[in-house]
Amino acid sequence: MEITNTTEVESIVQNNLNHTFFSWSKQGGLNPINIAKAKGVYLYDHAGKSYLDFSSQLMNVNIGHGHPAVAEAVAKQMAEVSFIAPSMTTKVRGELGKKLAEIAPGDLNKTFFTLGGSEAIENAIKLARLYTGRHKIITQYRAYHGATMTSISAGGDPRKLKVDSQQAPNIVHVENPYFYRCPWYSSSMEECGERAIKNLENVIKYEGPENVAAIIMEGESGTSGCIKYPPFYLKKVKALAEQHGILLIDDEVMSGFGRTGKWFGIDNHDIAPDIMCIAKGLTAGYLPLGGIIVSDKIAATFNDQYLPLGLTYSAHAVSCAAALAVLDIYEKDNLIERAVEMGQYIDQKMDELIAKHPSIGDWRNTGMLGCIEIVKNRSTKEPMAPWNAKPSEMGIMKQVAAKIRELGMFTFVKWNFIFVAPPLTITKEEVDKGMDILSQAIAIADEHYIS
Repeated sequence: MEITNTTEVESIVQNNLNHTFFSWSKQGGLNPINIAKAKGVYLYDHAGKSYLDFSSQLMNVNIGHGHPAVAEAVAKQMAEVSFIAPSMTTKVRGELGKKLAEIAPGDLNKTFFTLGGSEAIENAIKLARLYTGRHKIITQYRAYHGATMTSISAGGDPRKLKVDSQQAPNIVHVENPYFYRCPWYSSSMEECGERAIKNLENVIKYEGPENVAAIIMEGESGTSGCIKYPPFYLKKVKALAEQHGILLIDDEVMSGFGRTGKWFGIDNHDIAPDIMCIAKGLTAGYLPLGGIIVSDKIAATFNDQYLPLGLTYSAHAVSCAAALAVLDIYEKDNLIERAVEMGQYIDQKMDELIAKHPSIGDWRNTGMLGCIEIVKNRSTKEPMAPWNAKPSEMGIMKQVAAKIRELGMFTFVKWNFIFVAPPLTITKEEVDKGMDILSQAIAIADEHYIS
């Protein structure tokens, strides 16, 4: 039922602010959008204002909002059985596991289900250590792997710094092959990639390959800025891992399920990991669900060995039903192919914005996982807001973000990054509308461009 009474609308906001915590935020002074409903690529607040969802919320609502097939599947499953102990079987659990085995790369055929991406990373690290008998994990600095203690330690995102004193041990970080800001001042993406591989090789040597259980890489970079891998990079990472008996854990939490124009981001690189972490697009955010899919070799180890992984809500029947419905939508509506088509259209429209707005320093995109980098000068590449910017350093980008919201768009703005990752269902007309809003907002940054 639509709520139009002003007092009741205000009460909704106050109940949220007074009695719930908001993620990654100072709790005072918040002004959240008060959502009443969502449909397709739009969100609607209680005042009736629409917001074009240009980042699929947190890059997870891949099929768009309010798809009736998911609601029907969930209702049907709840009428049969909602919760059952994870030691028991259900039809949907088996069907979902089988479907994931069909679409996953290589011989990834068995899934342990979690409730989200952070839990997937936690369990992947635990499993890698159990399987190899080693303890160190190598990850990248410019990566986000979740918010639980081990997963936040594994990531390099500075949100972890507040809890740094409590971080999980035996995590080692390496530099990304971030060509736009290459740590080795490379003259080409290929050279940056080769130097990044050499850096990784050296770190493995310094840490002792006999101590390294796994290397964790995102299938494609997400919230760290959609940093594109050089074409050969992940293949060489995989080769290094195999050379030293190290497992490759592929974090597909954001890049999975059609987002990059393939089932999984790693499919763009023609390799298969040993363990793959999934969530987000698995249910398109309709219900919480994640998992780790493991190779046959790893799975076989636990046929005669105790598996110390467990969660009360593992393989939750209703979440599994939602996932099956979502996977069916990807295929029936050709959304993976659509991600390629619409991603190319977004690239074309972005070329027009780059020509118009000097403050756009770089645009990086794979399928429909893209990021604009806003700079003060294209030659110096000085960012409009620095990495891990303090609130006092976000003035211009705050204005840009405020303009985006004012004009009726929701998207993820972080430091000097503006993310472009709409639902895979978006139309060209809706892309045009979104690009027009971005253009008006980026014009604010142009006023602070230093020629």
